[in-house]
Amino acid sequence: MQQIDHILPWSACGTQRTLRLFRFGNGPRKAYIQASLHADELPGMRVAVALKARLTELEAQGRLTGVIELVPLANPIGIGQMLQATHQGRFEFSSGKNFNRDFPALTEALIRRLEGRLGKDGEANVAIIRRTMLDILHDLPAAPSELEGLRRLLLQHACDADVVLDLHCDFESVMLLYALPQNWPRLRSLAARLAAEAALLAEDAGGNAFDEACALPWVKLAEHFTQANIPLACIATTIELRGMADTERERCQADAEHILAYLADQGLVSGPWPEAPTHCCQATPFAGAQYAYAEHPGVVSYLQPLGAQVRTGDPLFEVIDPLSDRHSVVRATTDGILYARERLRFAQPGLWLAKVAGSLPIRHGRLLSD
Repeated sequence: MQQIDHILPWSACGTQRTLRLFRFGNGPRKAYIQASLHADELPGMRVAVALKARLTELEAQGRLTGVIELVPLANPIGIGQMLQATHQGRFEFSSGKNFNRDFPALTEALIRRLEGRLGKDGEANVAIIRRTMLDILHDLPAAPSELEGLRRLLLQHACDADVVLDLHCDFESVMLLYALPQNWPRLRSLAARLAAEAALLAEDAGGNAFDEACALPWVKLAEHFTQANIPLACIATTIELRGMADTERERCQADAEHILAYLADQGLVSGPWPEAPTHCCQATPFAGAQYAYAEHPGVVSYLQPLGAQVRTGDPLFEVIDPLSDRHSVVRATTDGILYARERLRFAQPGLWLAKVAGSLPIRHGRLLSD
């Protein structure tokens, strides 16, 4: 195991923050796994603890056939953002920006630098593209902020990986994946191993989140350089490891084993591993997800459990104003699975309270909320 420390730029005088990465194994293929980019989403961090222990064992046994880079705490800025004993790890205090948005977009710069350099040899093209990605990131001017420095470091380590797993969670949630539709066939076994109940697919969800920043350039390059052989060389996904409170040891250790088994599927770990289950959840378009909002303030009572299969018109939750007695029931506007709920039980303006994954597109434009 190799430990790599990066000092973030622009820390306050007399202080510094460090991004720490652990590198295991060696070989031609690479996986990159990070946890808690939204620093208050801790199930991924707990899974990473289990992964670190198991990767140490597997490396000692000589069973790692590729490089695996693990970042158990991908957000040293947000991990310390506490306000009155409440963790605020989604947005940077200094700028108000979401930690998982606006990663460097590489596609346009890649197209400019790759003109005339790609041919019919897919393997050679992958090597050229990955070197060019690293060159582009290296040639950027100095990061103007601590947050931008963090984004660049994370992408620098992930952009040359064959597999990128970004471990998140929702407030209260079933296990689910976000991914590009082009990558779903290669992610089905991961979803099956994790017993995911939903998979939401979009080619461009808006906001340039981390997984898209890694995977989307390969799609766009293949579309632009039509005469070249450009494989989709990066399988990237965001894994929502259920809800924020789901850090139980046994469950997180099991999730780590399922992830390792998937890495074995991808040729990064050797030895016997259980076969992936044949059953897998149905993937649906991210544009088909209903974000359900309250019509007025009040206390919230959910009327469906997580994972419920609902139909259009089914009640999702009710809201009651304790002063005026105003009462409303918010219903599903699509058939699908109730995959996430807000953990707070008081309705606030503009904040979703429930999400339903449906199979028919009902939203347009930017799909990711902040």
